[in-house]
Amino acid sequence: MIQIAPSILSADFLNLEKDVDLVNKYADILHFDVMDGVFVPNISFGFPVIEAVARKAEKPMDVHLMIVNPEKYVDRFAQAGASMISFHLNASDDPGALLRHIRSLGVKAGLVINPDIPVEHLFPYLVDADYVLLMSVFAGFGGQKFIEATYDRIRTLKAEIERQGLVIPIEIDGGVSASNAAALADAGAEILVAGSAVFKAADPEAVIRAMRP
Repeated sequence: MIQIAPSILSADFLNLEKDVDLVNKYADILHFDVMDGVFVPNISFGFPVIEAVARKAEKPMDVHLMIVNPEKYVDRFAQAGASMISFHLNASDDPGALLRHIRSLGVKAGLVINPDIPVEHLFPYLVDADYVLLMSVFAGFGGQKFIEATYDRIRTLKAEIERQGLVIPIEIDGGVSASNAAALADAGAEILVAGSAVFKAADPEAVIRAMRP
């Protein structure tokens, strides 16, 4: 089953409760892109926003950390209300240990890679992950076009997950919309992150429906 995870980064921050309610009613997961201005060039938001949303969220909160030293902060994000926490493979000196620590907090642990990192680099860590996030654009940069090579990357990763006998959803983030949702699902993706495609739409509910194959 495909799960739709609208990204709060594209929500209306003057009317954030309204957009959280939208996700509660029509989507499956609330996605948070946390950027520190160091690992990626932009800065987004931190604990106060996540804690505020947690008071209204009825769906799981998925926190994607685009930050250096993620091990310093995962406990705090778990306390803030995260149900899922993912970090970039190249942001940690010991990804396996960090995945296991996140799990020990009672939170699902995810590992992320940008499009220029071969998916094979994820293979040794799959056993410790609850999900994997493949970026279909480069993290932290706005206005990018969906990278078509993502489909083959999903297929390669899906085949390895099955070879290892694991059940790990593949999440896709970047340039996702109703126009490519079905193809992503066919390739093996199960969680689709969409920001402006949902929150900037005239009819967000219709877009979410259209993204479910």
